Parts: sequence; C-alpha cells; structure tokens
Amino acid sequence: MFSDDMRLIAQQMVAPGKGILAADESTGTMEKRLHAVGLDSNEEVRRQYRELIVSTPELGSSISGVILYDETVRQDSGSGVPLRKIAEQNGVLPGIKVDKGAKPLAGTDGEKITEGLDGLRDRLAEYVQLGMKFTKWRAVLDIGSGRPSDYAIHTNAHALARYAALSQEAGLVPMVEPEVLMDGDHSLAAAEEASTRALRRVFAELAEQHVDLESMVLKPNMVVAGKDHSPQPGSVEVAEATVRTLKRTVPAAVPGIAFLSGGQSDEEATVNLNAINQLGPLPWQVTFSFGRGLLAPALQEWVGRDEKFDSAQQVLAHRAKLNGAACEGRYESALENA
Repeated sequence: MFSDDMRLIAQQMVAPGKGILAADESTGTMEKRLHAVGLDSNEEVRRQYRELIVSTPELGSSISGVILYDETVRQDSGSGVPLRKIAEQNGVLPGIKVDKGAKPLAGTDGEKITEGLDGLRDRLAEYVQLGMKFTKWRAVLDIGSGRPSDYAIHTNAHALARYAALSQEAGLVPMVEPEVLMDGDHSLAAAEEASTRALRRVFAELAEQHVDLESMVLKPNMVVAGKDHSPQPGSVEVAEATVRTLKRTVPAAVPGIAFLSGGQSDEEATVNLNAINQLGPLPWQVTFSFGRGLLAPALQEWVGRDEKFDSAQQVLAHRAKLNGAACEGRYESALENA
C-alpha cells in the first residue's frame, strides 16, 4: 500500500528552507477575513484572492505545498487555467483539507471531535483525479479544568489515524494536525503536558492503524503558554519546551514537522520557529504550515484592487522568505523590513 512516491512527496513537503501555505479557509472563515478588509465574500472575490496566492512569482522558492479548500480546487484563473495547476506550475504541491470541522463531542463539557470520515474514501478518490498530492485533517483540544480529557484525546487521535490510513490507501500523503489550542491563561508547563499526552496517543493510534510514518507530515502546535497567561515565556523557553515534547513523542521515522501558528502574531510565530531550529540538529525537518500569518498582510495590501495585485504578491513572497529563513535558524528581525 505504501509507495516510494508518497514518501518522496512527504520529503518534498518539508524540504529544507520551505514551508506549507495553509490557504484552506472555509467559506465562513473566508467571509470574516474579507469583510474585515471591506470586501464582499462572493465566489468571484474568493477566486481572485486565491489566484493571487497560487500565482505569486517564485512562490515555490519558499513554499513547498499549499493546502486548498474544496471550492478552490474546482476554480479556474481569469484566463481559464485551474488554480491547482497554476500552483504546480509555480513549483508548489497542491493539497486539500478533507475534514468537516470540529463539532461538540457527546458526553463532554464543551470538548470537540472533528467529523468527516463518512464518505471520505470516495472523496479522496475524486481528489486524486483532481491532482491533489496530500491531505490535511485538523483536530482541536483545549486546556482547562479537566481538559483535554483522555476521552477527547483518544477519540480525536483515533479519527486522525483513520483519516491518515484512508489517505495513504488513496495514495495521498496525510498531514496529521492535532492542535492544542492556546486559548486561555494556562502555563507553558500545562501546554507541554497536554501536548505530550495528545501526541503520544496520536502516534499510538497511527501505529495501530498501520499508517506509514515515512509517508506523512505532522502539523502540531508549538508548545506555548495560553494567550492570556502573564508573563509570556520567551522564544527560547518555547523552543526548549517544544523540542522536549517532540523528542519524547514523535518517532524519527516521520520526515518532517510543519508547525501551525495557532493564533501567534506573524513575527512571534517566525521567531519561535527560528528558535526551535537553532536547537538542531533535530531528528526531523522542522518547518511551518502557516495561514493567516502569511496571508493576512497580502490581503491587507490587496483589498480587491487590481493595481495592488502585484504588490500584494510581493508581500506574500517576502513573508514566505522570512519563514523559509526561520526553517534554517537564520531569521533576524531586521529582515522584516528588508
């Protein structure tokens, strides 16, 4: 079932100095982003925005892959070329978000379970026909009184592993995303404990369901204190806690780890990624899979104006290069305005 092609794609996704762009916002989330800059959220505006992203010149020099939303996979550029093909022509592997979102988990006090397994095999077969190379599934866990519960960790880890096995069966590389949220006032130590528990269970489930570790990419949270915690730990503390957690839980067979930003500011996520890589060499390639941190500045530059299309692409390319530098531990804040 496991092929050299999938392992090669997984390696390409975490190539040194490159990261994965998360452009898979749902229609509802995209509506909020567009309304925030004064734009209507209709299909044409969304198409223009996503064309701006995938056609950014030389994007492939810092971005290895882009996670797309179902609508985007089926959209064409203004000149009639499928957006997914433009991404590939730009040196960027096209991938697809396949989960159906986090819903209330029965029997808990507000915890979540990610849905979308029903009919997934057929949807994956269609995405293969549409040229996708990898998939993504996000599970969310929060920290609070008695949370994350063992029940929430177990059910989400089981679903992540089922999704990953189905993706590999279809010939697609799964991005496995167990996110411990940074909402709240919990300490760095609490985040480390929750992240450790979650990752241990995820990899136990992946093993039980025969997922090939060499043909997947892990997309976890960095270990950070709750956003309402005071004082906030520095980047060195975050890096040490994150690396300590990963070394205790993630097998070296996994080719790479692509961190989500999880609500950190643009520069904060980049600085922390840089600090993590400065603790290397590590058993895996360590990179990023950021969305808002890369895309928000470009959207604010563009705001639907044709004359700002090129400059918005330049903003996106610049942010991608900054994070590419952080993948190799050579980011400096002076580069922000370079």
